[in-house]
Amino acid sequence: MGKPQDIELEQAVVRFSGDSGDGMQLTGSLFSNISAVLGNEISTYPDFPSEIRAPQGELGGVSSFQVHVGGKIHTPGDQADILVAMNPAALKINVNAVKKHGAIIYDVDLFEKKDLEKAAFSTDNPFSELNISDTIQLIPLQLTTLTKESLKDSGLDNKTILRSKNMFALGLVCWLFNRPMEQAIHFLETKFKKKQSALAINIKVLTDGYNYGNNLHLTLSRFIIEKSHDVQKGRYTSISGNTAAAYGLIAAAEKAGLPLFLGSYPITPATDIMQELAARKDVGAKVVQAEDEIAGITTAIGAAFAGSLAATNTSGPGLALKSEAIGLAVMAELPLVIIDVQRSGPSTGMPTKTEQTDLLQALYGRNGESPVVVIAASTPANCFHYVYMASKIALEHSTPVIVLTDAFIGNGNSLWKLPKLAELPEIQPNFVKPEMQACKVTARNEVTKARYWSFPGMEGFVHRNGGLEKDYDKGAISTEARNHEKMVKVRAEKVQYVSNSIPDVNIVGDKNADLLVIGWGSTEGHLTSAVEELNKQGKKTALAQFTYISPLPKNAAELIRSYKKVVVCELNTGQFATYLRSQVQGVEFLQYNKIQGQPFTVAELVENVSTLC
Repeated sequence: MGKPQDIELEQAVVRFSGDSGDGMQLTGSLFSNISAVLGNEISTYPDFPSEIRAPQGELGGVSSFQVHVGGKIHTPGDQADILVAMNPAALKINVNAVKKHGAIIYDVDLFEKKDLEKAAFSTDNPFSELNISDTIQLIPLQLTTLTKESLKDSGLDNKTILRSKNMFALGLVCWLFNRPMEQAIHFLETKFKKKQSALAINIKVLTDGYNYGNNLHLTLSRFIIEKSHDVQKGRYTSISGNTAAAYGLIAAAEKAGLPLFLGSYPITPATDIMQELAARKDVGAKVVQAEDEIAGITTAIGAAFAGSLAATNTSGPGLALKSEAIGLAVMAELPLVIIDVQRSGPSTGMPTKTEQTDLLQALYGRNGESPVVVIAASTPANCFHYVYMASKIALEHSTPVIVLTDAFIGNGNSLWKLPKLAELPEIQPNFVKPEMQACKVTARNEVTKARYWSFPGMEGFVHRNGGLEKDYDKGAISTEARNHEKMVKVRAEKVQYVSNSIPDVNIVGDKNADLLVIGWGSTEGHLTSAVEELNKQGKKTALAQFTYISPLPKNAAELIRSYKKVVVCELNTGQFATYLRSQVQGVEFLQYNKIQGQPFTVAELVENVSTLC
């Protein structure tokens, strides 16, 4: 077999899949990080069971990590060019996710009769049983045997050795896609810096996997992935949405000159935000892991009363539990950032799967008239920006702000340009000013309607706060009817005024189209790709992707009314469509919805939206 040829590709999709204990999330993350450092745009989709240790070798225990790398990337990809299947169950679950003319690399050592039975195969030929196309290349590897051979002199027990199979697979895929070992080893050194013995083992197996492909020329070609031509100069890294959200809070606190406090409680898939901030004592972040969701948010409200940039993070069930306390923050008119990483519900539902089903809860899920600002991030990287902007709005308008992300972008990764603090928008908390000492402690900006923020230690502004209605002028508890109505309207006007400081919604695609596709939050990448494909097919289509939900951008109603047809695509039964019907009259809002715990695919969007063109 001759030396493999290098084939240049604009993009490629790789899916790593195996048992939950096979390290697929680590493997995929490392491949993503290496690709980002090399100048590729990336988009990833981790998908894993809810169980801490799911059934080994069975269909319910399959974990996967898909990464799309290339020059211009919007989504993790509908299907994979390369599937790495660590066992028969991984093959069975993911076989339909492999492209025509793609390849499947599988551990032939684990395709024995007992392994096939665990994965519910009825014959001893899984490839025939699955009716795998002959256009798909099958690449059998003795991954288990090769890993044992790599570590035969390590002195480790068999169970420990087999945990390193993912590194052999990663090394092989790095060779296949011409990823330098130096970068892979660098990331391993960072991860295992406190575990030198584990570091040495992983580097050994990784390198052996790379050399195996290089020495045997496993395929007749290797792939060179095109770098992005749209990437601006600067420092880049791969970042998850949860990590980006944590960094957004850190940056906002620094810019505002305030201490950062997070009061929280662990919940999938939002816990990483709390963990990231707990590790950042070096920048002054204070984190309290409370005994429950209610205590988490109420400690944050206390921190806001005391003068901190206060935040809490959660997912759907936790947002429900926090609802009364969010109402308290509305009544107390305190700045507070609530990050909701949405997941499938109701109740505990499917904790590791993604949906957009908390929108109406974020908008209306509180007793009384409790308006808050609602923002939705749309990529893992821009979770930083929207959490930063949520902090800015909360501090400058004295209001709670809910930021909606979801499991797809919270756990997923994308390329992120490290921002310079000096270039971020200024944050000017709505503090009382020394010259206002003659004013009442309840004074507010009569333009923005935001109550001035004073906290303990500010001379002349000692005050009590709480959940009971207050007199507009005096701040004392009031049950007077007309005062209550005035306060309700003022709190609503304060939120609505935020529309003056948010950007207009933009149009992507053909601005002269008759059909407008509307999305919000994390569907942006899939909808952008679908609209691009529809326009390539000559079906004129435009996209309006919303990130500012409440209040809506000022141009939203006029823009929507300018199109003949409007379809709202979302991962729920139509919550944003329902909201838009209440905000924009005279428009028929068509819907395309999916509630399967999975993101859209570009193909299904193109197929369904094209019928409206």
